[in-house]
Amino acid sequence: MSSDTKTKFSHLPLSARGPIECAVTGHSLLNTPYFNRGSAHSYEERHEFNLTGLLPQSVQTLEQQVNRAYDQYSSRKDDLAKNTFLTSLKDQNLVLYYKLLQDHMDEMFSIVYTPTEGDAIENFSRLFRRPEGCFLNINDTDRVEHDLAEWGRPEDIDYIVVSDGEEILGIGDQGAGGILISVAKLVLTTLCAGIHPNRTLPVVLDCGTNNERLLNDELYLGLREKRVRGEKYDKFVDIFVESARKLFPRAYIHFEDFGLTNARRILENYRPKVPCFNDDVQGTGCVTLAAIMAGLHVSKQKLSDLKMVVFGSGSAGVGIADQVRDAIAAQGSISKEDASKQIWLVDKPGLLTTQVEDLSPAQKVFAKEASEWDGKTSLLDVVKSVKPNVLIGTSTKPKAFTEEIVRAMAENTERPVILPLSNPTKLHEAVPEDLLKWTNGKALVATGSPFQPVKGPWGADGSEIEIEVAECNNSVVFPGIGLGAVLSRASQVTDKMLVAAVEGVADLSPALKDDTAPLLPGVGVVRDVSVRVARKVILAAVEEGVATEKDIPSNNDELDEWIREQMWSPSYRPLKRVSPTGASRQAKAELQVVGTLKQAESTVAEKLGLNKWTGGS
Repeated sequence: MSSDTKTKFSHLPLSARGPIECAVTGHSLLNTPYFNRGSAHSYEERHEFNLTGLLPQSVQTLEQQVNRAYDQYSSRKDDLAKNTFLTSLKDQNLVLYYKLLQDHMDEMFSIVYTPTEGDAIENFSRLFRRPEGCFLNINDTDRVEHDLAEWGRPEDIDYIVVSDGEEILGIGDQGAGGILISVAKLVLTTLCAGIHPNRTLPVVLDCGTNNERLLNDELYLGLREKRVRGEKYDKFVDIFVESARKLFPRAYIHFEDFGLTNARRILENYRPKVPCFNDDVQGTGCVTLAAIMAGLHVSKQKLSDLKMVVFGSGSAGVGIADQVRDAIAAQGSISKEDASKQIWLVDKPGLLTTQVEDLSPAQKVFAKEASEWDGKTSLLDVVKSVKPNVLIGTSTKPKAFTEEIVRAMAENTERPVILPLSNPTKLHEAVPEDLLKWTNGKALVATGSPFQPVKGPWGADGSEIEIEVAECNNSVVFPGIGLGAVLSRASQVTDKMLVAAVEGVADLSPALKDDTAPLLPGVGVVRDVSVRVARKVILAAVEEGVATEKDIPSNNDELDEWIREQMWSPSYRPLKRVSPTGASRQAKAELQVVGTLKQAESTVAEKLGLNKWTGGS
């Protein structure tokens, strides 16, 4: 269906079809990424919008532009240079940028996200060319509301990603460079779920940094002081959340890469009050649970049969444990306390028991009685004693899943589910090739980074087969959750909405039809997955009474159509010229633009005491 074809839901404000109103011309148009289409502007548009003389004469298609952009991308010498090229392209032409990514998703996903985005974040101050997103200063909290207000009106922003830069992609404290993880996550929400890219806002809360390399770098762009903690930090976060809710009351807030001591605490504080989500705590838990559910289905087991050991008990590990516990409790109609007895957490001190000091409240829920373990609490001891059917790695300790540990696990379960999830690849607890070799091809494996398929003599009568390894990628779940929350205008993101999202992903597991196929759907079909996840989330929100959007269809097919109608896609829609008078901020190229000429004139008039004389316009 073409982008200008009318549908039953074409009237919706977020409909991504039909003409786009445009009140700017010439250089202003070409300098607006969501209007600019460069050499693809038609002859009619060139005359209508005063672009003749500003563009070469040949009119080209989006496909031709993608081919040229791909050639330019391919000529870059390394992955970081390719990342920088894509960033530059995004600043020029949003449609071309996302179409290029969409057409080369498998190749470019690791460039715009982990691991290459981690390199870009580490080098943020050295690669810096122009600012993107909102930078908020913990020493200037009086300006937080003002600075956020510059980014739009209440109806302009649907999705906010905010980070304090403390725990970025396995590379730790990156200070102000954390803005790029907010930017990257928003790219994925558009690429994977069709969140409108000009209706999003990346934010970094600059609270200082404990990264000595940054503090000693004369080019570092953030606050050059130690990271602020305690009451001042909490007040800063609270001012941000309150300001964001006041200014953009319909927006969904996504917390990203906060430090271990803050991530869960912040989420639990604001979850009952605002529609918010933490990908490290909840997203990782959701996608991992989807892989577990698919693996248990292959091995003909249920969640009630689960015995899970998690190695690495930070925010990701405990988040996974929480999500799995909640699902066990919901499915088995048992208490969360009883469900937690099926989960064992192991960290640097060994198994977390009642004897381990300084456990967080979230960890204490899973702590085992120390007297029952007699000091034998290593990962190997726990595996031998518990006989788990699921082993999770979130430790960032490479090669922690040794041959002895894996073989001990395989002795007691026919199809062990083993998920080494630490990122980047060099920090994986084990590689799929070893896991399959040590289990004679029986392990059901998903990883935190992409790996090539593994071949081995594990078929009938020892024939060689190829086993595809799933990437336990949050991107198959968090964009769909966000899309469902945005479209339903949910007032909260409830546990039932998250469980529904997990079911949406697990339903589409390729391994349900072929046990040599991946446990999870890949990023190549992620937009279809996001539709399913959004549908499940919206229906759960309606059932829970937290959906505030009116006239949400209840029929599955009709709801899917309603969702797809509001998903932005990279295609050139016709431009319709309108007068600036009375035009929307989008038409006047003012979305995601800090300040406008009219605002500037008003500010000057106010300073000169001329507002009454000018009518306050």
